[in-house]
Amino acid sequence: MKTIADFTVRTNKGEELDLASRKGKVLLFVNTASKCGFTPQYEGLEKLQETFGDQGFEVLAFPCNQFGAQEPGDAEEIANFCQLNYDTSFPLMAKVDVNGPDASPLFDWMKGEAKGLMGSTAVKWNFTKFLVDRGGNVVRRFAPQDAPKSLASHIEKLL
Repeated sequence: MKTIADFTVRTNKGEELDLASRKGKVLLFVNTASKCGFTPQYEGLEKLQETFGDQGFEVLAFPCNQFGAQEPGDAEEIANFCQLNYDTSFPLMAKVDVNGPDASPLFDWMKGEAKGLMGSTAVKWNFTKFLVDRGGNVVRRFAPQDAPKSLASHIEKLL
């Protein structure tokens, strides 16, 4: 059975990150965008990171430009935006596709593990969130409109 430990992703600095290094943590994977109506959720994501980070929790943000071209910047522009506007401390990954033929293998796997409404697998919009337990298993998918603070009790149960 696959877990997140079977995947490697690229950071926004172009370095490979073996997700096996994150096994043992509770993780929240989020496809993000800087010019979206949900962009203010960065604030809530940072609050989750600050609240639970020392307990073995981490947010991993994956910028995505597939929805309304709302993440047009390059890695440096995205990092600067997040730092200046939301003072984010969680890791930013390289820009990815979450749907279609060029979709990240990680997102393809997570979508299959935690389907959306009526069994759909496609990510519908920016700020879709996947919660992963300490064993590297996808526990739940949250919709873009689910505010980060509403995930706190789900995170606490896994910690």
